Amino acid sequence: MGTPDFAVAGLKSLVENGYNIAGVITMPDKPAGRGRKTHESAVKKYAKEHNLTILQPEKLKNSEFLKELKNLKADLQIVVAFRMLPEIVWSMPRLGTFNLHASLLPQYRGAAPINRAIINGEKETGVTTFLLDKEIDTGKILFQEKIPISEKDNMEDIHDRLMNLGACLILKTTDAIAENNFKTIAQNHLHTETPLKPAPKIFKEDCKIDWSVSAKKVRDLIRGLSPYPAAWTEISNSQGKTLSMKIFSAVTDEKTNLAPGTILSDGKKEIKIAANGNFLRILDLQISGKKRMDVSAFLNGFQDIQDYKINI
Repeated sequence: MGTPDFAVAGLKSLVENGYNIAGVITMPDKPAGRGRKTHESAVKKYAKEHNLTILQPEKLKNSEFLKELKNLKADLQIVVAFRMLPEIVWSMPRLGTFNLHASLLPQYRGAAPINRAIINGEKETGVTTFLLDKEIDTGKILFQEKIPISEKDNMEDIHDRLMNLGACLILKTTDAIAENNFKTIAQNHLHTETPLKPAPKIFKEDCKIDWSVSAKKVRDLIRGLSPYPAAWTEISNSQGKTLSMKIFSAVTDEKTNLAPGTILSDGKKEIKIAANGNFLRILDLQISGKKRMDVSAFLNGFQDIQDYKINI
């Protein structure tokens, strides 16, 4: 059960290692893009290429879907980046249902664990497999694997590494369940004195940059949202023109006492924006109505950037 590319890697590992995939459950097709063409999920595309049975329920409690699911006679259900399952679904297989989550549970329960870990400046993250329970992301843990987060990593980097690590962990977990060779551990046994950090869904306002905080915090926000949905700020000039500017990468620069949000530029190769205590040198950005580009290319067509101010 899954939808995006992150879920395809695990499905692929199971197929390539000889597991019998009784069925693939994914989101219904929906229109996307300017032409509103029908868009199929990444999981569905892979399933079609490998002639796997596909179910696309609108509602997971629908009686017809439940009948179809039961008829698959699956021994085990595996969930990766899908939806919250009702108990009637996750309790159906004789061996239960496990989920792959992109964090070191019990930390970062929720929809955006990769983003939130980077935004919070974490030095490590990982993937966890756990048995589904009534409360979301709270079931007994099966296995975990860790990776470091470097200062240079952004959301895309960590996503891709966890996707591949997760595929290996799905295979390891499935093998262990098939052989009845595993132990579980309750999440509250792993809960240290460190407060639990949630990972709620990211909304547009969560992506707006607060320049009054430290340059490190601003940079962590940028890294945690790059390339999607992307951190953004709003700029305007004295004529009242206002533009939204997405920032995809930046590095911390020299110290400054200038007011947070102050923009400095040489008009050719450099844009610096003051945060609290330090400048951030912008490397990669996108202005309203334009394509993403590096700073040099941006300034080639937008040399009056210093006429603008950040709207705090």
